[in-house]
Amino acid sequence: MPQRPANRLLEAASQIILGKTHELQLALSCLIARGHLLIEDVPGVGKTTLAHALARLIGLHFQRIQFTSDLLPADIVGVSIFDRDTSHFRFHPGPVFAQLILADEVNRATPKTQSALLEAMEERQITADGSTMPLPEPFFVMATQNPSSQIGTFPLPESQLDRFLMRIQLGYPDRSAERALLMGKARREIIEHQPPVITPDDLLALQEEAQSLLIAERLIDYVQDLLAATRQAGEYLGGLSPRAGLGLLAAARAWALIEGRDHVLPEDIQRVFPHIAAHRLQRAGDGRHPGPAELARLLQSVPLR
Repeated sequence: MPQRPANRLLEAASQIILGKTHELQLALSCLIARGHLLIEDVPGVGKTTLAHALARLIGLHFQRIQFTSDLLPADIVGVSIFDRDTSHFRFHPGPVFAQLILADEVNRATPKTQSALLEAMEERQITADGSTMPLPEPFFVMATQNPSSQIGTFPLPESQLDRFLMRIQLGYPDRSAERALLMGKARREIIEHQPPVITPDDLLALQEEAQSLLIAERLIDYVQDLLAATRQAGEYLGGLSPRAGLGLLAAARAWALIEGRDHVLPEDIQRVFPHIAAHRLQRAGDGRHPGPAELARLLQSVPLR
């Protein structure tokens, strides 16, 4: 029996990003759910390599934007330049007009520049000189950021964080995966010689298929109970919004699709919930985001009816 497109993609990505199958499945779930992904981790653990790998494996038009303190919004969106031959301004599209955008070290740019991604991520279009221009499909923003404790970082505001469906960490590889990395070929060299395993049209089909997966009403109740728990506990400055609930359902559908099912189970919701909730919640006491253990306790406190 031929392998399903989602599983072909996951298997091929696992040959490049070693020992991170769970994190890769989360990233693919985010992509299939038509969300955007934020990866927060220390430098050198494979964040940029993951973006390059996904673009190559799917055959997506890829652009990398290196966020720095002097980056301007026009460097992302594009700029209009006067054309002497026609005596009109002509718009020159910026790197945001690609199918997969790597916003590298997004929290090293100023808030004004960070906000240039907002309309693109939410509306999948940009407005320049009074004209609205659609972005290509599929469209996926993968942003990396360094820990806020590092020098020269500007924390992302809540409105920007909410545009990311998921936040994940790759973390250090285990000993066997790290040894394979140290003894094997450079990851970039492997990516350069790796042919696509699915097409952009395959990805669009996966996104449509995921949206059609069945979710029982009792699971809708479960999601509502999870949202309510974050609002009523008094532990957070603000609970999860309805948009977070919609994102949770979309990500759970995508996770179930990768698992080869045509319906969503409670375990699918529980798998993706911490990565959708953590960056959207702030503790009432210190304003910090909750950690994995805290979110695990929250999940345990909400029973399935």
